[in-house]
Amino acid sequence: MSEINIKYGENSRTFSDSVSVLDAIKAFDRKASRKALAAKVNGEEFDLNREITDTDEVISIEPILPDTRDGLEVLRHSTAHLLAAAVLDLYPGTKLGIGPALLDDPRYGFFYDVITPEPLSEDDLPKIEKRMQQMAKQNLKYRREIVEKAQILDIFKDRKEPLKCELIDEKVESDASIYYIDNSPFIDFCLGPHVPHTGKLKAFKLLAISGAYWKGDSERDQMQRIYGTAFFSHEELQNWINQRKEAAKRDHRKIGQELDLFSIQDDYGQGLILWHPKGGIVRMEMENFLKEKLQEYGYSFVYTPHIAKRGLWKVSGHEESYADGMFAPTTIEEEEFRLKPMNCPFHVGIYKSRPRSYRELPQRYSEMGTVYRAELSGTLHGLMRVRGFTVDDAHLFVREDQVQKEVSDCLDFAIEVFETYGFDKVNFELSVRGAAENKKYLGEDKDWENAESYLANALNERNINYERIEGEAAFYGPKIDIKVEDAIGRIWQLGTIQVDFNLPERFDLNYKGENNELHRPFMIHRALFGSVERFFGVLVEHFAGAFPFWMSPVQIAVLPITDRINEYAESIVKQLKQAGFRVELNSRSDKIGAKIREATISKVPYMLILGDKELEEGKVAVRDRTKGDLGAFSIEDFIEKINKFRESRALKGDF
Repeated sequence: MSEINIKYGENSRTFSDSVSVLDAIKAFDRKASRKALAAKVNGEEFDLNREITDTDEVISIEPILPDTRDGLEVLRHSTAHLLAAAVLDLYPGTKLGIGPALLDDPRYGFFYDVITPEPLSEDDLPKIEKRMQQMAKQNLKYRREIVEKAQILDIFKDRKEPLKCELIDEKVESDASIYYIDNSPFIDFCLGPHVPHTGKLKAFKLLAISGAYWKGDSERDQMQRIYGTAFFSHEELQNWINQRKEAAKRDHRKIGQELDLFSIQDDYGQGLILWHPKGGIVRMEMENFLKEKLQEYGYSFVYTPHIAKRGLWKVSGHEESYADGMFAPTTIEEEEFRLKPMNCPFHVGIYKSRPRSYRELPQRYSEMGTVYRAELSGTLHGLMRVRGFTVDDAHLFVREDQVQKEVSDCLDFAIEVFETYGFDKVNFELSVRGAAENKKYLGEDKDWENAESYLANALNERNINYERIEGEAAFYGPKIDIKVEDAIGRIWQLGTIQVDFNLPERFDLNYKGENNELHRPFMIHRALFGSVERFFGVLVEHFAGAFPFWMSPVQIAVLPITDRINEYAESIVKQLKQAGFRVELNSRSDKIGAKIREATISKVPYMLILGDKELEEGKVAVRDRTKGDLGAFSIEDFIEKINKFRESRALKGDF
């Protein structure tokens, strides 16, 4: 008789025969077994009904519970499968694409790509959602089978699913898992795991439908992408729906147009941003603040081209691992060039331009570097996903003994920057390799282990709570992902700090050590905004367009009540401009109520109302865009107060 040794937390137990994952958890923790959606067995994700069979190893088991990132992914992935099952049931002959969970998109929680016999519209979503609800109530089992490649191909050929056959040909070497939802027409080629049955799916909603191409290739099959979201409770779902309504009011595309901040025009190309003067002011303030802090943290400013020889990207590994995200090569005098998708290789070139000594390290290079990504039109979204964008990019070249301190300083830098913008809830994730996905990563296991430890140690040293995320590392190294919560509770992925041992190897970087021998430096990639465009869009929605005083395109509106006050108003404007403030004078012959309304709609922080009394007393009546009238002040007192708000970069000015 076989024995299976299973460890659960600090406890362990021996089972006399094979045991299901669910029964193993139940033997240790009945409460957890009732809540569990799936489990991790020796770090690999398992369905609850999978059997743990005879083995000489001690097996560790950990339930995947609701209210965790892993749990949310299982829930949403399973709901995506339920969506596909409902579509197949309602529209026989439908062909399936892919249906992943989305965890970092504030708008959606999952999608599934389909080709239906007749095109679907938004009007079809309630019907599909109703069928999903009916199937959820039937407690239909998610059933997994391991099948040989030839048999899987036969299954999907019989079902006339050519896209699935293509995926199987690409991804399966011998055998793989397929999933069924019992008593439904659904079968999918999938790694899983999934919830045990559809009854676990209680709170979901379909949201939108859009066009998509198979594998994102505009030359391939045109599909329809159905988006939805899912939560663990109806209360969570309703809160998210309410949040979404508020988010619609804050949409940066709408506010950007209303406040004349930026535009995207077909004549110039989708995903390419035209910054208008007022948006340019906000961007300038963002960049000036960051440059000021960069100098404090000891960075040097560099500038690099937008294009380079194609061979550079082959050396860096981008041609191998990132080709789909790059614009096609262009040929100049029989040499191929490509627009840069990243700034890293250029900063490598600056480091490598001459021999380096250990005394010179760390070298910290910073650049507001514009890069270009070949994003498909269906994925573009205002400022949040574009084709040309500027990264607040920094690369640090350091000795191994400096890595942890430099990462720690990057963490301090990030926290300081985000708090200045009012993001007081900052979350950290340590993104590492996934055990099942090592093939897509470059470098040796030992290098990965060392790099991961430096990042983890820096987080622990700062007593920063973080979540370890398997399989989300960059292809060249592990990273810390920094996420912020905005004013209405949405989570945005912004900054990253990445330790890279791969590019220094590829480009043969070195420095002469104290022993006069050559050593390989480590490279740290660091961006806080992520991209200026995306961070700008997040700020627009975070502040609902009402930027803090120091960032506002127009900081003060001067509003004379009558034409006879215009001369006094012009003198006030002159004094404010001489003090370096951004001021607009509204001297039109409109009623003062209309002028106040216009300035309020434009979200100007302060209005100076000037009438006969103010002229006679040599004062200004100050009005706050949210608090209303603040009283009368001399222009000198007013300037002194607002100068403090500007210099301190205060989120709110308190008179």
